[in-house]
Amino acid sequence: QVQLTESGGGLVQAGGSLRLSCTASGRTFSSYAMGWFRQAPGKEREFVASINRSGGNTYYADSVKGRFTISRDNAGNTVDLQMNSLKPEDTAVYYCAAKWFTTSTYTNTYPYWGQGTQVTVSS
Repeated sequence: QVQLTESGGGLVQAGGSLRLSCTASGRTFSSYAMGWFRQAPGKEREFVASINRSGGNTYYADSVKGRFTISRDNAGNTVDLQMNSLKPEDTAVYYCAAKWFTTSTYTNTYPYWGQGTQVTVSS
């Protein structure tokens, strides 16, 4: 089992940047594919980005492609989400998630979740 803790959320103006970080417990971090998801008020949780176990393959939602970058450090047990050119519609609670082996864009395939970190983008 893995425990996930997100950090780095906050309030930023439109056009600004934030970097989210997720730290995982345990010694098997490299066995997990990792994902970032977000949930805005009144909406379902949605896929943002994912990265495979080695970090060599990344996947993005169309809404963030070209603006967000996911990366991981297996030695440090961290996965980051660099968010640039932020828009008010990016406002949401952002969650880090982990699943064994292969990546996925589907929320219900990830058994391990962090508590979430709030990102608010003002216009």
